[in-house]
Amino acid sequence: MNRRTLVAALAAITLLGTSARAADGPKDIVDTAVAAGSFKTLATALQAAGLIETLKGAGPFTVFAPTDEAFAKLPAGTLDALLKDKAKLTAILTYHVVAGKVMAADVVKLKTAKTVQGSNVSIDTTKGVKVDGANVVKTDIACSNGVIHVIDAVILPKM
Repeated sequence: MNRRTLVAALAAITLLGTSARAADGPKDIVDTAVAAGSFKTLATALQAAGLIETLKGAGPFTVFAPTDEAFAKLPAGTLDALLKDKAKLTAILTYHVVAGKVMAADVVKLKTAKTVQGSNVSIDTTKGVKVDGANVVKTDIACSNGVIHVIDAVILPKM
């Protein structure tokens, strides 16, 4: 295969891949999180709480999503206990969700945000952005039904 043919083939493959992605459009919050690969624990917890269908719904939702590393910071046995206590797990997971699509440019203008759980999370922008003390490490991951902001800790409502 000569160089011109190789370049043409690569260009065609790239265009086909881009077209396929464009046709599929953005994924919902759950599918986006699963595809990222760093939210396996969150996906397991959402499944255990029965919240998968909710976060696949129309929304829009803003999710402050803790990574697998964030869940690993919980004291030993905490996650296992939560996975067995659906009510408590649901309260914690819905505390990570705000109704509406709140992009990073809007988050930094807020001092608090009301969660789906019913309580407010505090937002501190003095040194980076923190939500209830958890650092926001990645922002504005667009989804078909909202947005994900990645945080480095699991945040817990007052219970």
